[in-house]
Parts: sequence; structure tokens; C-alpha cells
Amino acid sequence: MDQQAITLNEVIQKSNPSIFELLSERGKNIFFPKLGILAQSAQAKGKDINATIGEAVEDNGHPMHLSEFNQLINLPDTAVFPYAPSFGKPDLRNSWKSFIYKKNPSLGESPISLPIATNGITHGISISAYLFVDEGDTVIIPDLYWENYSLIFENSYLGKIDNFPLFHKGGFNHAAMAAKMEQSTGKIILLLNFPNNPSGYTPLESEIGKIVDLIKIQAEKGKKVVVLIDDAYFGLVYEKNVFTESIFTRLATLNENVLAVKLDGATKEDYVWGFRVGFITFGVKNGTQAVYEALENKTAGAVRGNISNISHLSQSLLQKVYAAENYDKSKEEKFKILHSRYEKIKQVLLDPKYSRYFSALPFNSGYFMCIELKDGLKAEEVRKILLEKYSTGVIVFGNLIRIAFSAVPEAKIEQLFENIHLACQDYLDKK
Repeated sequence: MDQQAITLNEVIQKSNPSIFELLSERGKNIFFPKLGILAQSAQAKGKDINATIGEAVEDNGHPMHLSEFNQLINLPDTAVFPYAPSFGKPDLRNSWKSFIYKKNPSLGESPISLPIATNGITHGISISAYLFVDEGDTVIIPDLYWENYSLIFENSYLGKIDNFPLFHKGGFNHAAMAAKMEQSTGKIILLLNFPNNPSGYTPLESEIGKIVDLIKIQAEKGKKVVVLIDDAYFGLVYEKNVFTESIFTRLATLNENVLAVKLDGATKEDYVWGFRVGFITFGVKNGTQAVYEALENKTAGAVRGNISNISHLSQSLLQKVYAAENYDKSKEEKFKILHSRYEKIKQVLLDPKYSRYFSALPFNSGYFMCIELKDGLKAEEVRKILLEKYSTGVIVFGNLIRIAFSAVPEAKIEQLFENIHLACQDYLDKK
């Protein structure tokens, strides 16, 4: 093991041995190199002659680039063309950290790490698996989940996903989650995704406290728990009784045996899917600056060893927009559009004719909602009819149909459900 990794491990063990026990073998071995090329390049910065870094530079010292880009990008060339740091741009990292506190006021002044930039939240989840999941480790996830989790945890890192039913009697299934954690014999790796993809459900304010209490019970028994919090759709909550903050706020100060890992980003929060900028932020009770810096260095090392760094242009564009006077107003306008579509769906589903063929799963937030087909109907066959006869595309999970109302104009929502209704009729008529 490299001495730089050993040093980081010693810092973590001294500050919080539980975090060290949560790390995978890869997580224990990784470090951000402070020696070698990066260190020597940093020492040469600002020198009259700098022949260290692998970037092409014009004779005037500016980054070399094709002149055709000048009319496309209204940013300084130094904010676009050079490599960005593997940690992410410092100003953007600090902005995102301030956003976390602003959007989650109950966090108060509790110390958290400085976010590390990732290539979108997918990459953030993959880096989390790199840090915490060994071959054979179990990752506990509700049964309604984004299929990419399987690719990441099982196919890429050879872990095992263990599901529990998300819902019980129309609400979050606390008992099922508790049972899965109780069965764990080693460290507990729990992934929570709210608003949930595919269901579009976020726990109610009355449900969040019990989720946190169940995690605390395991921690107080001495179990080490890492909670991966996929906040991809954070902020898109449409009902007043729904928990509007991230569960990270409750877990970041819960117990020294609980490491909260917040995975979020600009992708959905700022409607920039192609920018690929996400963040990883850590929180733990009595977390010290030393332990956070060690985790940041390991995370940045994993980023560097995986993709080197995140798009400089995307980070610079975001930072410029975050400083814009109308940023908050523009976000509110987009939120209102999605909220209105959500309300339209609730109105349309009041029509009793739909209950013959399907019923909606609980939903209150995010981009999606799901309908469950009644017995005798096959979702995949209905999906094919929708494509072929009604020019309508949906996603199928088992006998559920996921509807991304984020992608459907409000004026077409009623027709969408009518098409599903007709496709169900067609399928039954063919049987």
C-alpha cells in the first residue's frame, strides 16, 4: 500500500475508526497523489518557463484552442480549456456547499465535507461503490429502484443488491427496511433515493423521523452504517406534508457509526442533464476537518484514477449562472411547470374509469409516477400497443408502468392516460 494511502487511513482511524471499517479494500488503498507529476506541476506554477503539465499553450501563455470556439463560448479561455482539478473547481465546490446549507436549514452549522465534483450523479454513485463496496457486500435498496444501480453495484463492483418493498399501506415500509438492516451481519450499506425513481415518492415529514430512528438503532448496537443518499431529484416536492430537505440533514449528525454520503448535482436541480456535474459530500457526527479532508482526498483520488477530472466548461458555466441575479427566479419558473403537470395528473386520475385497469402508486415529488396494472393485464404488452397504435412511449418495470411527466406537456397529459386506458382495453379484447 502506498504511504500516502496509509497516511490518510491513519487520519481516518484516529478521527473515527468506524469510517475506516466502512471503506472497501479499494477505498483503503486509494489516495490523491500529492507527490509526483501533480506536485511538481504545482511547484512550477507561475514560473517563467513551465514545461510540466500536458497542456498545449500559446506563445502568449493562454491555453491553446481552436479559434472557432471563440464565437461559441462567452467565457475566459482559462475557464474553459485547461484541465480542472480532480476535486472540482474550488469556487463551484464552495458554492455547492453553501447551497446544501441554504436548502437544508435544519443542518444548522453542523460541519460537513467540502463537496467533490463528479461526472454527474451516476459517476458519484459509482465512486461511492468504489469507496465502500467490496465483492460480495450487500447493498440494501427499496425494491423500486433505478436499474443503473444493478450495473454499478453488482456488475461493476460485484456486490449484491438486497431489496425491501418500498411501500406498505400507502406509505414508507419502515418494518421491511428495519428487517433488512437487522439481518446484516457486517457493515450496513443502505441506499435511499428520494424523490424515488421510478415511483416519484418522498417520505412524509411524519415518516422521516422513523427512518432515521431505525438507522440509529443499528448504529447504537455497534453496527457500522454507510447511507448513500441519491438526491438526484432534490427540491422537486409538490405537497406540503412531504419532507422537503434531504435526509442527509438528519443522518450527518446522527451517530459516529453512521456515515452519510450525499450524492447530488446540477443535472436535475438546474436542468442541465448534459453538463454531467454532480457532487459527493460526507457527513458524520463529530466529523473533524481532518477526517473530511482525508475522505475528500480519497474521493478525488478515485476520480483522478477513473476519469481524471470533470468538464471545466460545465463547471464554469454553472458558476456563472449561480451568480446571476435571476437564477432563483428562473428555477422557480421551471418548478412551477413541473408542479402544474403533477396537479394535472392528480386531476385526471380522479376519473373512475381508469380504476378498472390500473391504480397509481403513491407519488408526491420528482419527475415520475407509476401505475400498477390490474390482474389480467401485462405491462409489456400494453407498452407495445401504446407504441404501435397510440404513438406513446412509457417505461415498464414488471407490471408497473413508469410515466415521466417531466417530459410530457401539460396539454398532453389527459391524452396520455386516455391512450393507456385504450391500450389496456385493446389488450383485453385480443385475449
